[in-house]
Amino acid sequence: MNFQLSLSLQQAVEQLAQGRVTAEQLTAEALANITASGGEGPLAFTQIYAQWAGEQAVASSQRLAAGQPLSAIDGIPVSVKDLFDIAGQVTTGGSRVLADAPAAAAHAEVVSRLLQAGAVIVGKTNMTEFAYSGLGINPHYGTPANPWDRQTRRIPGGSSSGAAVAIADAMCLGAVGSDTGGSVRIPAAFCGLTGFKPTARRMPMAGVLPLSASLDSVGTLAGDVASCVALDAAIADMPLTLMAKNLAEAHFAIPQTLVLNGLDHQVAEAFASAIERLTQAGARIATLPCDEFAELAEINANGGFTALESWAWHQSLIAERANEYDPRVVSRIRRGEPLGEDDRQQLLQLRADWQQRVSATIAPFDALLMPTVPIIAPSIAELEASDETYFRINGAVLRNPSVINFLDGCAVSLPCQAEGHAPVGLMVAALPMQDAELMSWALQIERCLQSSVANPA
Repeated sequence: MNFQLSLSLQQAVEQLAQGRVTAEQLTAEALANITASGGEGPLAFTQIYAQWAGEQAVASSQRLAAGQPLSAIDGIPVSVKDLFDIAGQVTTGGSRVLADAPAAAAHAEVVSRLLQAGAVIVGKTNMTEFAYSGLGINPHYGTPANPWDRQTRRIPGGSSSGAAVAIADAMCLGAVGSDTGGSVRIPAAFCGLTGFKPTARRMPMAGVLPLSASLDSVGTLAGDVASCVALDAAIADMPLTLMAKNLAEAHFAIPQTLVLNGLDHQVAEAFASAIERLTQAGARIATLPCDEFAELAEINANGGFTALESWAWHQSLIAERANEYDPRVVSRIRRGEPLGEDDRQQLLQLRADWQQRVSATIAPFDALLMPTVPIIAPSIAELEASDETYFRINGAVLRNPSVINFLDGCAVSLPCQAEGHAPVGLMVAALPMQDAELMSWALQIERCLQSSVANPA
């Protein structure tokens, strides 16, 4: 079955404004899809807020009827990842370890901003335990299946796994997740969606369960670029203003180090086709050595910021309840145990030097282009069965997106596969605080790729 949203978030915004659909109708449909018999709802969500969502939708309709919407996304059903605090609810982070923790006393700042914008929060979405994997597998709450080739039950990607499946199966129109090494872009790529990782400092982190404060960012998932931008506008400290762009004036670069290694044939073909379409549209696309990318393996050989900072947060919990963690997650957190302040200072120095050199290399270009992940989604079963396969595939899918987190840059994953083929993501990336430029180019790239699918050569 080919699951696709009947409306994108941006289309729903327009139809709400025109009075062609109501917030109650959108919310009722989303909730019905969450609870549909045989659907992925119980695996995609850890908490469902049916009554609260209904109340939010009624209030939204009243505002819209009075001509007083709170924002463009007033009345839009959205989900939030299970690491954002919602007042009165336990934030479990996809784990059983925190199931009996105290309920949150207040909303995360991102959640407050969504509510202030009138968005209808339908529930919290499932995720890799404590966001520590790019695959989306969760042994505690189950793993929702990728919308593509559902009979095989392929991974959704992680860690924002439930977020992607919820959008793909029309359980919401947009989702807010987190991205520490690709956790928004990977599930977007695997599930045929758009995933935007903004420059981290644009988003408030108050009330968000951390993985690695040095790398964490809040990101958005939706059906297209305009929808991600609309959702971003409601929660960011600095909303984006998109600019008119012309691909005939674009100068992009494809890094040659690391990010093109080990592509499976579906990804290689989709990426090559996307580049060809952009070239035909007039974009200049250069190859760029980016030798600095090869340094990351050595810089992060001991686990990097993620291991160091996650161990500091989890140390006391692991001492008491290690056997309740996903063994594959706790083993990675434990890599940070021998690391201390000297290691942090060394990482900070190495990162600053690396960022300076990489920024100088890519500054002449409008954006970098690369595959979001090098493979199509494998089956859940094969990754559950083998630790060796799990860690090998996890490393592969995190490889490209994590480069941008270490850079503190911004990036978006766009679907670039041919119609009817396995989802493949094209990652468009830029330097820190170039988010508006990035998404302006992404909008043009998206239009080019969609036109190519509609009118194949």
